[in-house]
Amino acid sequence: MRFTVLGSGSGGNATVIECGGRRLMVDAGLSARQLVVRLRAVGIDPASLEGIFLTHEHGDHIRGLKIFLKQFPIPVYATPATARVVRETGIEGTWRTFEAGQVFSFFGAEVESFSIQHDAVDPVGFVFANDAKKLGLVSDAGFVTKNMTERLRGVAGLFVEANYDDGLLEADTKRPWSIKQRISSRHGHLSNRQVEELLREISHTTLSRVVLGHLSSDCNKPDLILSQLQNCLSELGHGHVGLHCACQHEPTPWFEL
Repeated sequence: MRFTVLGSGSGGNATVIECGGRRLMVDAGLSARQLVVRLRAVGIDPASLEGIFLTHEHGDHIRGLKIFLKQFPIPVYATPATARVVRETGIEGTWRTFEAGQVFSFFGAEVESFSIQHDAVDPVGFVFANDAKKLGLVSDAGFVTKNMTERLRGVAGLFVEANYDDGLLEADTKRPWSIKQRISSRHGHLSNRQVEELLREISHTTLSRVVLGHLSSDCNKPDLILSQLQNCLSELGHGHVGLHCACQHEPTPWFEL
C-alpha cells in the first residue's frame, strides 16, 4: 500500500491511495485541470482510478469533481447525505453510498468509514486496509473523538489535518473573532495540540508515516508542527515515525507502508 497527497489546504484537497493494485482518490477539491496535471505528475493515469471517496461536501474537497467526472466517469463513494448535497449542486455521476460507520470491500481492500465532527452534513474519516497494512485518513475535524481514536489504532500510516497553532491563531489579525471561534470550535479544525494528543493515543512500533495536511498559511508553520510532533514521538519511544507536511501547491512523494 502507498499514498500521495496531491494537494492540501484551503485551496483544495485530494489524496491518492494504491492498495492491492487498485487506485482510488479521496476528495477532489483541486480544479479538474490540476487533478489531471498532478495525477500525471505522480505517474497516475486519471482513467486508472477506480473510485473517488468523499469525506464531506465543502468546496475545497469537491471543487474539481463535476468537470473531472465528465472526463473520467469514475464511481463516487459517499454517505447518502453527502451524496444528496453534492448532487444538488449539479454534479452527476455513478454514486455508491455507504453509511458512516460501515465497513465494506473495495476490490478486495477493506474500507472502514467513521463519523467525525465538522460543520458539514455527514463528514467521515476512513481506514483503508490491505495485506495487514492500514492507512488512516482524517481531513477536517473539530476535535478528536473516542470513536476516531479507536478507529485509528493500529494504522501503519496516517494522513491528518493540523490546521492551526493555538498561539498563532489567537495572535492572527486577519481573522475576526467569529471566524477564530468557528475554526477552534468542536465543528471546526484540528490544532497542533489536538494532533499531538491523538498521536499520544495511537502511536505504536509499526506506525511508520504521518502526513500532516490542511495547514493554515497564516496560523501554522511546517517547522513548528514537525518539531512538536517529533519531540512527542521521541518521548514516546517512536522516533522512527516519518513526518511530512503536505502543501497546497504540489504533490508529496509517494509514501510506502
